[in-house]
Amino acid sequence: MRSILFFFITISLSAQIRGVVKDSISGEPIPYVNIWVENETIGTTSETNGNFSLDIKEEKLLVFSALGYEIKKVSSKTDLILLKSKVFELNEVVVSFPKKTKELEIGSYKNRYYLPENQTIPWIIAKKFNLNKNNLDFNFIKEINFFTNSEVQNGVFRVRIFKVNSDGMPGEDLISDEIIVETKKGKNKTTVSVSKYNLQIPEEGIIIGFECLIIDKNKYNQIARINGSKKTIYLVNYSPHIQYCNNTDEISYVFSSATWIKQKRVKYNNLEKSSFAPAITLTLTN
Repeated sequence: MRSILFFFITISLSAQIRGVVKDSISGEPIPYVNIWVENETIGTTSETNGNFSLDIKEEKLLVFSALGYEIKKVSSKTDLILLKSKVFELNEVVVSFPKKTKELEIGSYKNRYYLPENQTIPWIIAKKFNLNKNNLDFNFIKEINFFTNSEVQNGVFRVRIFKVNSDGMPGEDLISDEIIVETKKGKNKTTVSVSKYNLQIPEEGIIIGFECLIIDKNKYNQIARINGSKKTIYLVNYSPHIQYCNNTDEISYVFSSATWIKQKRVKYNNLEKSSFAPAITLTLTN
C-alpha cells in the first residue's frame, strides 16, 4: 500500500502551465488523459475538452497516459500534445457464450474501511482475480462491483481491465472501450455491467483497476488539522475514493507515473503478511 501522506503546508513560487491533448490522426481532443511530472508526485488529468494545467515552476518532463494510446513523454514547454493510437494485436479467439443460469460473487469486500488519502495525482489501484477452484464453471464476468466513497455527487472514475503478464504484473488492456463510471455521494457499491464483452477469466487470472481522474468535476475541499495544533485548514482533494479491505491472500497493484508496483505485504495489527486490497468484487456467471 502506498504510504499515507500527512498533510503539511509549503510555500513556494510556482507558475501554471497549460496545454491540450489531441489525437495525432484526427486532431480531436482526448479527455481523461492522466498526466504526471516524471519522478515527482505532481499530476493531473485532461478535462473533457482535452485541456489541462499544472502548477510547476521550471521546465519538467511530463508523462501522458490514456486508454488506447501509447504513453508519451514531452517537455512541459510543449502546449500541444499529440498522442498516437495503440495498434492492438489480434490473437486467435475461441468464441463461447455464458449460460447465465447461476451467479457467484468473488473478491473481498467485508470489513471495509475508507482512507481519506491525499488523492491529488492520477493513479490506478488494481486487484488480481483468479478462477474459483471449487466453481470452475463460473468463468464469465457479468459485473464489476466497486465499493467507493465520494465527497462529491456524481464523481467519476475509469474502469480498467488488464491481462496478466508472464511475470504476474498487469499487461495490456483487454477492453479498449472507455468505461467511465459515475458515483453517488457517500459510501456506495457501484456496479458496472460488462456482460456485453463476454469476458472470461483465463487460467492466469485477470486484473481489474480503479483509475482516479484529477478533474474539476471530482474536486472538493478536505478539512485537515495541522499536527500539534487545533487549527484546521482546507486542502484540495479529488473523489471518488476506492475503499479497502485487509486481506492476506489477494494480490493488488498501484500504477503511477507510468509504472506498476506490486503492493507489499506488511504486518497489520495481529495479521502477519497482510496486504491492503481495494474493495472490488466480480459477479460471475456460468
